[in-house]
Amino acid sequence: MSTIVVAVDGPAGSGKSSISKAVARKLGYAYLDTGAAYRAFAWHAAHSGVELADEASVVSALPSFEFAEATDPDAFSVRVGATDVTDVIRTHEVSGIVSHVARVPEVRAALTAIFRDIAVTTENPGIVIEGRDITTVVAPDAEVRILLTASEEVRMGRRSAELTGHSAQAVGEQLKARDRADSRVVDFMTAADGVTTVDSTDLNFDETVDAVIDVIHSRL
Repeated sequence: MSTIVVAVDGPAGSGKSSISKAVARKLGYAYLDTGAAYRAFAWHAAHSGVELADEASVVSALPSFEFAEATDPDAFSVRVGATDVTDVIRTHEVSGIVSHVARVPEVRAALTAIFRDIAVTTENPGIVIEGRDITTVVAPDAEVRILLTASEEVRMGRRSAELTGHSAQAVGEQLKARDRADSRVVDFMTAADGVTTVDSTDLNFDETVDAVIDVIHSRL
């Protein structure tokens, strides 16, 4: 890839999306939220009438999945076909079914191919790609690979602050359940060889952004 790739992994509530978006904005890079693609496919699969508990049925929805994600950090949007799903994929209903599709190997392979295609076709000098398996599967050869993490207590607090209308207990249980489900597919809690860990437990938002940019500069 001629484009500089910054790969960012981490557990739910670690700030991957907001931090990665801010870093991309500061550096003039593109921004790719891979989690949004899994959410978009979950929405598409559900609306296609497939049986989410059946892997073969889920895979049958892949050929009709027309995914597009705007990679401008200041104008982020997600579409499936002609439908803008930017907001609907963040609903509780979609959150509850993402793990059903994300655990299917054929889905992960298909979406990984989409992510790599987006990375090589961006016109920006670099791209920040964030998700669960970016440093190990999607872009293992990225110039910069980072594991962004924080203590469970801090992650739960941050996620609760982001979601209105949900109790802290409910948010915490959802966060733990999502981590448990995804950990069966990929290890996103431990930094692989060559991956730099940024622990934001004791850092505020701006300090975390600066810490990530410092890692990028040091690697480049």
